[in-house]
Amino acid sequence: MKHGPDIALLGSLIGDPARANMLTALMSGKALTASELATEAGVTAQTASAHLKKLETGGMVIQRKQGRHRYYSLSDDDVGNLLETMMGLAANKGHTRVRTGPKDPALRKARVCYNHLAGEMGVHMFDSLIRQEIVAEQHGALVLTESGRPFVERLGIDIEAISNIRRPVCKSCLDWSARRSHLAGSLGTRLLELFYQKDWARRETGTRIVRFTKKGEAEFLSLFPT
Repeated sequence: MKHGPDIALLGSLIGDPARANMLTALMSGKALTASELATEAGVTAQTASAHLKKLETGGMVIQRKQGRHRYYSLSDDDVGNLLETMMGLAANKGHTRVRTGPKDPALRKARVCYNHLAGEMGVHMFDSLIRQEIVAEQHGALVLTESGRPFVERLGIDIEAISNIRRPVCKSCLDWSARRSHLAGSLGTRLLELFYQKDWARRETGTRIVRFTKKGEAEFLSLFPT
């Protein structure tokens, strides 16, 4: 196609194995240095710097300087959602990594997808929100319903605050392991933050795994029943 969006450029940026590993590492939502990303990609610092320049020019990552270090993160939710969708497509087509390990079941159960909850528990929450009519699809978009606003407010979430930022309040994101939708958008981010604040769950250091406590999982299932 000679006119329109250049998907070939995006494909080339993501398609390089080293850059793909860097982007996957940034799916944790944590900003990483070029040295850390070089380790994730298995390349030298100089090579990593060249890759990061390409990703930044392509709008896939952003950097910010703090002291002597430069930290990189995904540029926005759209990039995170695209990567999660591509992981789902890869899994669906059988393009999976050969080596698996003990962390895989934990990743499938609950993990961070850039800045919101993914995995089986993320899909469970999404399904429950739909079933309770807290969120719904209207005119092709996922929205917080009027009947859902009191539910969100009772959790102590400021609806005006999550609405007045340049991203959707609700957005569906295709889960790569469950191959069904989980909740992204500013509401998805705020709910994950709430689980941390309530000590229902915590991030496992150095991974995307989210581990719920026994009590936290019970509270979660009570809030989001089947």
